[in-house]
Amino acid sequence: MAMADDQVRLNIKGMHCAACAARAEQALAHVEGVAEAVVNLGDETATVRFAAGAVPTERLIAAVQDAGYEASLPETTTDDERLAEREQESRRQWRLFLFGAVCSVPLMVLTMWPVAGSLTLPLLFLLATPVQVLLGWQFYRNSWRALAHGAANMDVLIALGSTAAYLLSAYNSFRFGLDEHEHALYYDSAAMILTLITLGRFLEARARGRASDAVRKLLQLAPREAAVLRDGEEARLPIEQIVVGDLILIRPGEKLPVDGVVESGDSTVDESMLTGESLPVDKHPGDEVIGGTINQSGSLRFRATRVGQDTVLQEIVRLVQQAQATKPPIQRLADRIAAVFVPTIIAIALLTFLGWLLVGRADYVRALINAVSVLVIACPCALGLATPTAVMVGTGLGAEHGILIREAAALEAVGALHTVVFDKTGTLTKGEPALTELVTLRGRGVGAADGDPAEAQLLALAAAVEYASEHPLGQAVVRAAEERGLDLPEVTDFEALIGQGVRGTLRGGEQAPTLQDGAEVLVGTAALMAARGVDAAPAAAEAQRLQGEGKTVLHVAAGGNLLGLLAVADTLKENAAAAVRSLQEMGLSVALLTGDNARTAQAIADQLRLTQVLAEVLPDQKAARVRELQAQGQRVAMVGDGINDAPALAQAEVGIALGTGTDIAIEAGDITLVSGDPLAVVRAIRLSRLTLRHIKQNLGFAFGYNVAAIPLAVVGVLNPMIAAAAMAMSSVSVVSNSLRLRRARL
Repeated sequence: MAMADDQVRLNIKGMHCAACAARAEQALAHVEGVAEAVVNLGDETATVRFAAGAVPTERLIAAVQDAGYEASLPETTTDDERLAEREQESRRQWRLFLFGAVCSVPLMVLTMWPVAGSLTLPLLFLLATPVQVLLGWQFYRNSWRALAHGAANMDVLIALGSTAAYLLSAYNSFRFGLDEHEHALYYDSAAMILTLITLGRFLEARARGRASDAVRKLLQLAPREAAVLRDGEEARLPIEQIVVGDLILIRPGEKLPVDGVVESGDSTVDESMLTGESLPVDKHPGDEVIGGTINQSGSLRFRATRVGQDTVLQEIVRLVQQAQATKPPIQRLADRIAAVFVPTIIAIALLTFLGWLLVGRADYVRALINAVSVLVIACPCALGLATPTAVMVGTGLGAEHGILIREAAALEAVGALHTVVFDKTGTLTKGEPALTELVTLRGRGVGAADGDPAEAQLLALAAAVEYASEHPLGQAVVRAAEERGLDLPEVTDFEALIGQGVRGTLRGGEQAPTLQDGAEVLVGTAALMAARGVDAAPAAAEAQRLQGEGKTVLHVAAGGNLLGLLAVADTLKENAAAAVRSLQEMGLSVALLTGDNARTAQAIADQLRLTQVLAEVLPDQKAARVRELQAQGQRVAMVGDGINDAPALAQAEVGIALGTGTDIAIEAGDITLVSGDPLAVVRAIRLSRLTLRHIKQNLGFAFGYNVAAIPLAVVGVLNPMIAAAAMAMSSVSVVSNSLRLRRARL
């Protein structure tokens, strides 16, 4: 299905089971112009996609209301208000449960050990009736709404089961009395059904609240206000009033309110809550900062560049909510079953009643009680919560580790992967050249033949010439000299020789005391040396060795003599080798895909111990290489930077885009990693596998529970009280199993 142009997210109240969610989803899907509607029972929301301007929001809300539920836009209810409403509902269910327990326990005692007959009947009736009215009211109300709109949900089953047990007991009490039909009184069963299910709803509400904590925690990362400098005056303003271009002052320990660029100050910033990186990041003038991160050691002044809904934090929140609003394919079977579940259970209960009367030759009381057990034991709630709660917890946990899952379908696709294909530059490597090795020719006028001094002087001389160069290789040499704190000699008459290197004229100095003032300094290829009459033969063997390792070799000469070699290469990221090894230990094949020449690619592959190398592949050919792997029966994940690799990311079963800081290519892949750490790929795959495993466990438990429990109820093994307790705890167990994901170590 093509992506619709517009998307609306609705809050929905009144859903209690999978049948409710299916009913609301069906109502939205039938609105003319709607391309897709997904209802999430776990966080009580609906996401609706439709052609731009095709469907007014009011029609969508009306459709939900016509189905018997309440709908509203998120803008009309803040997250804090929704949290308060859920807590209020949770407290209400707890109070109802306490009331039910206070009445139900004496009911059970009086049923097992009755006192004088004339006193027992009134007590049983007086204890059971308030429970039936007060606790049963919510089930009656929801049942009426569902039935009035031509549907049946879990509340219908509960209302039917508890009411049947209560009315049977009341009928027998007033017609026959206790002495004759003591066995036909089921007040305790009716009351315990409602009490235990109310307890289950209380526990379920609390667990579901914890499952949706991730988005709330993300939203709470941003501070409420910040110090803004306007017209030279500092003022504390709510973040809603901050605009692009504002100058913001952040002191140590404060959270950054919005995204921006540092104008003055030096500090370290803890970005772990967004990127998953444990180490703080140094920030200096010109560096980008992200809203929601924590300033640590120094004060910063930064200029706001993204505010409100445009910040990285808000983009992450939207992506998490989008993922939570989607369904993996594994959920489809549960959806189909949920759509017909309640009518099917009612039919089974009716057949149970008739079967016990006609085939089992039981009296109507035994037949009715067994039918009530069937009604109560059935649990579409667990089916409805099995997938969304696991997806909510998994995507939330991922967001806390800088792993943004775009669609729940990616979770299932990851579970079937065979091969992970990595782009090289910027993914496994740092994406910029760095000096890796220096080779000096001793006795050539560079300095003493004792190693380090000669290397330092060689590097200082080369950096002095490259200082004016804009070429990435030259800048790598300059950075290396600056990192070592070297003083550079003066060089004039700089000239860039296209395709060969650079030259300049030395003006003497302490850094090169043995070279004559005015000597020509050359940094570049062997061809440049030959063209300028410099003999490069003494370093030919070393140059060939370095080139064989995939490095770019720069020859350095002065005064007509070769002084040494500099090796520059795009080096591996710190955790690249560990990431590849971990993926292989997980049973996955790992391949390297790059546009570099085969020699450079093989050198990187050798460092990573990779045997599958796809080199000299142009950007427009990368998708074709992924298709070739797929044609061999491989299910492929492509890992790239999300821009040049976009076609390959889209072609793969799972596209994993690596971003850094504010440069997040969210549209490029199914999974986006905020940090550029290759180990984040391992964590993303591990998270996806764990989430899928919990979904399968939940669905297996929900299906297995019903497959085992319903036949037991049909044959009369389970009484209504045990059935109610089991039904109530099944949903709690499914949600609790999903919550175990929060403790997972990625």
